[in-house]
Amino acid sequence: MRQWVIAGLVGCAMVVSCALLAGCSAAGEQFDPPASTGEVLTGAGGGSASGGWASSSGLSDDPGEVGGGWPSGKLGPPYPIVFAHGFFGFEDFAGAGYVSYFYNVKETLAESGETIFTPAVDPFNSSEVRGAQLLARIEQILDATGHEKVNIIAHSQGGLDARVVAHDRPDLVASIVTVATPHLGSKVADVALELVAHERLQDILDDLINAIGAPLYDQIGNETSVFAALEQFSTPGIAEFNARFTDSPGVFYASFGGRTNRARGGRDCTTLTPAPFVAQFDDGLDPVHPLLSLTETLLDGGIGESFPNDGLVRARDARWGDFWGCIPADHFDEIGQLFGQSPGDGNPWLYIDFYRSVIARLRQEGF
Repeated sequence: MRQWVIAGLVGCAMVVSCALLAGCSAAGEQFDPPASTGEVLTGAGGGSASGGWASSSGLSDDPGEVGGGWPSGKLGPPYPIVFAHGFFGFEDFAGAGYVSYFYNVKETLAESGETIFTPAVDPFNSSEVRGAQLLARIEQILDATGHEKVNIIAHSQGGLDARVVAHDRPDLVASIVTVATPHLGSKVADVALELVAHERLQDILDDLINAIGAPLYDQIGNETSVFAALEQFSTPGIAEFNARFTDSPGVFYASFGGRTNRARGGRDCTTLTPAPFVAQFDDGLDPVHPLLSLTETLLDGGIGESFPNDGLVRARDARWGDFWGCIPADHFDEIGQLFGQSPGDGNPWLYIDFYRSVIARLRQEGF
């Protein structure tokens, strides 16, 4: 069983990459590996209280050349929204120009007048490394927009990255909302590390990821490591992370879990602070994506005590700060992958509407 788990994890990553590349080719895009710049930061927006800012090509290295006309003083709410991607994340996959991690979220929400940024960080690394990269992007965003703070909406590991930023620079973060972030770790990581315990084998696999990943991702660092991330998600790794990166009193934290394989949730999804836009889907049932069926079964626990999860993260492990409930979605559905497809037959939940509602809630809270 455990050998099949690690095979499933590797297979899942490879199949997703192939599917995304196939989509690029189907759209008539030529695949030319982009040069690694080490800096990827894109944003879109307009119509905000700050006058709006729009760009599809990224920010200049010189903040003075971006979004001209910003006053020298820092602007308050409504703050820009930063979407932080998770493990295996990207902003522009394989240089296709349209395959983003949060599929079509930035463009759609910008049409509503929101100022949205989707910065890229190292797809495979610890959140200490990725969080430092995210902080650098956020500092650049604030220089460009003139705002005092940002709101971060994060998926999966992106939530841990966001917590690093808020811990180190709480003055720059108004709120963090996480979706299926393994705040309490993931059993999938424990099993994977047990199966690939030999350090030399881990080094070989990391070198392989660097070799094949560089043409596919916006940027891959010299220290990219799948196992640095997995070790952080493990039981001992996440305990060490949580002890080190504690919450900052001035930052608002909220979270969501995901439930799939037609699970209804149960006590792990119960909360005293449910979001109305989630509670309306309490009866929604999500069919698990075939690529996540193996890991969903591992996390579920089988007959007896069942653990609702999204295929990679248990709902109980995703709870942090104000828990706003469980959405009927698997780990792919939560970000509109693959290619914005519906979450499955009989599931009325829509990821774009979900993120629009999250932002509306933040605005109501004064962020």
